[in-house]
Amino acid sequence: MHSSTMHKCAAETIGTFWLTFAGCGSAVIAAGFPDVGIGLLGVSLAFGLTVLTMAYAIGHISGCHLNPAVTVGLWAGGRFPANCIGPYVASQVVGAVIAAATLFAIAVGSPMFDLAKGFAANGYGAHSPGQYSLISGFVAEVVLTMMFLFIIMGSTHGKAPVGFAPIAIGLGLTLIHLVGIPITNTSVNPARSTGPALFVGGWALAQLWMFWIAPLIGGALGGILYRWLSEEPSAQVTGIAPATPAE
Repeated sequence: MHSSTMHKCAAETIGTFWLTFAGCGSAVIAAGFPDVGIGLLGVSLAFGLTVLTMAYAIGHISGCHLNPAVTVGLWAGGRFPANCIGPYVASQVVGAVIAAATLFAIAVGSPMFDLAKGFAANGYGAHSPGQYSLISGFVAEVVLTMMFLFIIMGSTHGKAPVGFAPIAIGLGLTLIHLVGIPITNTSVNPARSTGPALFVGGWALAQLWMFWIAPLIGGALGGILYRWLSEEPSAQVTGIAPATPAE
């Protein structure tokens, strides 16, 4: 693996670790804390802040995807090379799994911890926070991920205001969680869904397929839609380009 690709993949692993650890951690540790818990609004803000902070920290290194659906969506939108999809997605899943393991190691230290409460896993039907059906969850995940990619594509376009993309993307993810938590506990990110599901097992693993397929479809649709709307090409979202060889 080329050193620049290795650095990008390492950045994606670290960034997805932070998204999963801090985002899911806010739900597992802080949301239900007696009397002073942060609730759904706090969890939504936490997920948005993970992306905002990492976009500034590693956006210049890897483009800060942190999400297989974002990587696939950017490719569908003509903003990411196909040959980098595999390494990016693998790195994101590794980061999410390490984050879930770290969060589990911390959470089990409390006598109030109960893995049966879900460990921030995503679900539908009986495992949806609001008991929403498979169809409702699928439609929500497709639409929310599609709009997330639309925001990402637009805010990172060459003609968008410079330096503000992380804010738009972070607030976009916050809004997505405000809508989606009652429906599916909000995925829009197959890697984020995979980490907790591996520890919950059972129903979470059985339902994990939906939290891969729906976000990937939504991400691709969002990328294609923005590419159609704004035909003028813009730079790929891949971090710093390799140095130009001397002539």
